[in-house]
Amino acid sequence: MSGIKKACQKRPISPKVIEDLAEKIVNDLTDKYDREVPGDVIGKMVMDALRQLDQVAYVRFASVYRRFQEATDFVQEVKKLEGKT
Repeated sequence: MSGIKKACQKRPISPKVIEDLAEKIVNDLTDKYDREVPGDVIGKMVMDALRQLDQVAYVRFASVYRRFQEATDFVQEVKKLEGKT
């Protein structure tokens, strides 16, 4: 939840929308997994949800989750977004 909140900081996204997004992810994970959930699955679900919600929030989250090291990493991710819109 904290990572989603940070990614959405200063974006036109209400706290309710963020809460609903997190709740949906938790519910989906609970339906699919009985025990431990791999961290990469959680990260991918959050990135997919943020990509649909707000592209800036998505890039912010992806930059931390994927550990972008260079500015070119950001550029490549933005180009991917542009290709999908």
